[in-house]
Amino acid sequence: MAVKNRWLALIGLTISVLVIGFDTTILNVALPTLAADTGASAGELQWIIDSYAVVYAAAMLPAGFLGDRFGRRKLLIVGLVIFLGGSIIGTLVDTPGALIGARTVMGLGAALIMPLTLSLIPTLFKGEEQTKAIAIITVGVSIGLPLGPLISGWLLDHFWWGSVFVINIPLVAIGILAAVLLIPETKDPAAPKVDIISTVLGILGLGALVYGVIEAPSEGWGDPVILATITGGALMLVGLVLREKRQPRPMVDLELLRNPTFGWNTIFLILGMFVFMGLLFVLPQYLQVIQGNDAFGTGLRLMPLMAGMIVVAKIVPPLSLRFGTRPQVIAGLLIMAGAMFMGSATDENTGYGYAVVWMILVGLGTSLVMVPALDTALGVLPKGKEGTGSGLSTTLRQVGGAIGIALLGSVLNAVFTSKVDTSGVPAEAAETAEESVVAAQAVAAELDVPQLAQSAESAFVSGMSVVLLICGIAGVLAAILAAFKLPHSKETRTADQPGDKTGDTTAEETAKTAGRSGDKPEGDAADQPLTDALSDAADGAGK
Repeated sequence: MAVKNRWLALIGLTISVLVIGFDTTILNVALPTLAADTGASAGELQWIIDSYAVVYAAAMLPAGFLGDRFGRRKLLIVGLVIFLGGSIIGTLVDTPGALIGARTVMGLGAALIMPLTLSLIPTLFKGEEQTKAIAIITVGVSIGLPLGPLISGWLLDHFWWGSVFVINIPLVAIGILAAVLLIPETKDPAAPKVDIISTVLGILGLGALVYGVIEAPSEGWGDPVILATITGGALMLVGLVLREKRQPRPMVDLELLRNPTFGWNTIFLILGMFVFMGLLFVLPQYLQVIQGNDAFGTGLRLMPLMAGMIVVAKIVPPLSLRFGTRPQVIAGLLIMAGAMFMGSATDENTGYGYAVVWMILVGLGTSLVMVPALDTALGVLPKGKEGTGSGLSTTLRQVGGAIGIALLGSVLNAVFTSKVDTSGVPAEAAETAEESVVAAQAVAAELDVPQLAQSAESAFVSGMSVVLLICGIAGVLAAILAAFKLPHSKETRTADQPGDKTGDTTAEETAKTAGRSGDKPEGDAADQPLTDALSDAADGAGK
């Protein structure tokens, strides 16, 4: 493969994960239109959103393993085609049930795309180039989240609601072309056959757990269905772990977590995702409900969050060479924490300019945590386990983000309910008003009680402040933990630079040291993806 083609392939992969990012949030602002046009109930609207998130989280675990066995490029293309099919269905359907089905299909495709994209990075890039590629992919996923409401708001203003899925079609098509034409096929010849029981336990267990965690803030943690769902999911995951411990080559390779570099970097990826998703849960509501922006304006005002991420995408590779991972992760966590503390001082009268400052800092801190930690974790995966390892890491991050939203959402709801003043409002209307700030504003408008709207806004901002304060404290504690536990990777990163033979292990050497054969590229597209020739060429191009 020509050196330049790797970067063209990365562009295609980044566009694919960008679609995954904004499809996570693209329907949030379309819900009122969906309810009017399709007659969807409140429960159906919730499932239209959650069906994607639940399947996305649940199906990622076996995705990496399947890529190791059958071919990472092949499974990535399958995931892209599935996602494309779900998007096309979404543009055509007109009933809630069919739309839920389309979103489920899209979630399945996304579950294949994300971990397999990450598993392909080490086959295309090495050393400093790999760090750059990880940074670009991370920014691509992250920038997609605020782009969701931005794109959705514009499309809904000009076209029918199904148009929010049309944007996926050309972008995913580009990803498919990039995968077919530019990406080498790699897989692990020693990967065992798929264990159907483990696969079912993994998908159903994670699906039940994530669904319970997502629904708990609205239904209540003590709700019998929620308790049964979370408990059942946890039991299935325990059964999966016990079964996998007896397998010679498990689908869920928890032994990877025993590697301190992979294990601790994965933990800090989870903590970073917990804090970042907590922010993304409250900030759009603040911008839209409290500051009065429409969906398009909210997405536009979230862009400063991405500015810090884009800056870090450029500075992380040289920082990794000079300082290693640990100082960056610690600095990133502390910057995130400081920004969250700044945000917690926000009240309903605070201007947008203040939010811009701490949003930029959050983006900068988040990328300083996520990019080097992900790069280092992927860099120590044994040959042949890139898919399994990236699938495990991505699944844990996704679950961590879902738990973060659920726990912090519960805190926000508790503070809001305790502080909103519904005195003088009929009991039934008061109960509705306590559900959310949006519901309270609707009740206030219907009953002409402006003081209820003012109280709801104040209560929401108080809840947001508590959430951001918790995120800040979590960031400080995580930074302290990183200072003592995160392995220092500067020496490893230096050894893995292009042209350094210590980072290039042959299949035979890997088989001797790991007890199995290594990754082998297949077909003409491979073109020595991890050989010294490509490394030397990349090194020469960089000079």
